[in-house]
Amino acid sequence: MTRYLVRRFLQALFVLWSAYTVCFAVLYLLPSDPVSLMVSAGSEQSMVDDAQVEALRAQYGLDRPVTVQYVDHLWHALRGDFGVSVQSGRDVTRVFLDVLPATLELAAAAFALALLLGLGLAYWGTYARRSWIRQTLLSIPPFWASLPTFWVGLMLVQLVSFRWGLLPATGNEGTRSLLLPAVTLALPTAAGIAQVFARSLRATETEHYITTAAAKGASPRRVHLRHSARNAALPALTLAGVWAGNLLAGSVVVETVFSRTGVGRTTATAVGTQDIPVVLGLVILSSLLFTVVNLAVDLTYPLLDPRILGSAATHPLKARAR
Repeated sequence: MTRYLVRRFLQALFVLWSAYTVCFAVLYLLPSDPVSLMVSAGSEQSMVDDAQVEALRAQYGLDRPVTVQYVDHLWHALRGDFGVSVQSGRDVTRVFLDVLPATLELAAAAFALALLLGLGLAYWGTYARRSWIRQTLLSIPPFWASLPTFWVGLMLVQLVSFRWGLLPATGNEGTRSLLLPAVTLALPTAAGIAQVFARSLRATETEHYITTAAAKGASPRRVHLRHSARNAALPALTLAGVWAGNLLAGSVVVETVFSRTGVGRTTATAVGTQDIPVVLGLVILSSLLFTVVNLAVDLTYPLLDPRILGSAATHPLKARAR
């Protein structure tokens, strides 16, 4: 298990480095630079001469070669120093900590709702004995997966907020303002959970231990819940870590649609203004959250199947496949 944890830690470091490098390269391939965008956004653009622009580039280190900037940013990031925002002059870590709680609140609510909807649909869809009920329930996840997130958000705002007046359309104030964004963000994740879990449940129905449990007199509900569902949960749990990370990515669209202050909206604004320190800091910290969630998911496997604990140290991929 120690060897397995060390391997997972090294993989996490590789993910962080890859995310940082790709983000850095993409930002520097853009045709403009953050100083030009900052100057052009001011009301007195014509009064800023080239010398002042070059002075600003030198102040933020943007006049150095790209490779030097890459190594310098990476070295400071390893020490937890992500620099200051080019646009606002604020410390990047402080910017992230100010908006992180709102996004974590949204992601946690969406993930809980996605688990409830996805697992519930898959369970009852495979447990139902009437074929039309089964087909109806199992056809809902593909329909959810086909809906664009921004369209779902706009429709909820139009119907629930503007037409019916039940919930606020924008803002971060209270639980009521959290419901519509959470539903919008949860539907695609719930669809994926339901599809994977339902497929696993159908696969376990033909296993010998299911036949044995039924032959011993266990009720269909007990067989389905205690035996089938527990063993079928591993594939869905494996992907749950990926989906949890995708909730952070999906927050960009949802927070923009519902005008919520959070990591997603801050990232979109920083990309639009090419605020390199902010974007790099947000990417690294978001990637760190993603890898921590996936590591936590890996460590919960033995709770569902204790056999994994014995084989994970030597064959972690094989254990995950089981």
